Amino acid sequence: MESVFIPDAIDWQLLDLLQRDASLSNQALAARVHVSPPTCLRRVRRLQESGLIERQVALLQPDRLAALQGHGLSAIVEVSLDRQGAEHLDAFQARAVQDGAVQQCWRVSPGPDFVLVVQTRDMPQYLALAQRLFTQDANVRNVKAFFATQRAKFETKLPISHT
Repeated sequence: MESVFIPDAIDWQLLDLLQRDASLSNQALAARVHVSPPTCLRRVRRLQESGLIERQVALLQPDRLAALQGHGLSAIVEVSLDRQGAEHLDAFQARAVQDGAVQQCWRVSPGPDFVLVVQTRDMPQYLALAQRLFTQDANVRNVKAFFATQRAKFETKLPISHT
């Protein structure tokens, strides 16, 4: 029988710290949670193996990137389908998550069937995305796009409570 991993207070601290800055060295992490570096390394590996740490990525600074590439176009798009059977929802979702311009894909209720967060270089690229995902799909009934004019907050950190 396989044992279930239950994080303790140190594991929760490590998860909180890694969400804020995954580039911290093992030594720095160990010092912050008051354990030895080998113990810290073992714990982080266990968090990864348990699936609590899905992956580690670099978050790019959009304003600096925009200065080099142009500002791009961010949109939040509501998508409603004509037929909402599981196979129809699954088919649209599979196409959406495969598209590189789709940063997030949420199935929602009530209201539209999906909310997508998309990022394209410009309006012509958005129109190409709309053609690929919405216009060519006979099951898409309605699309409502909201184009971002300013990003006031962006956070990837999930709340950690280890009480």
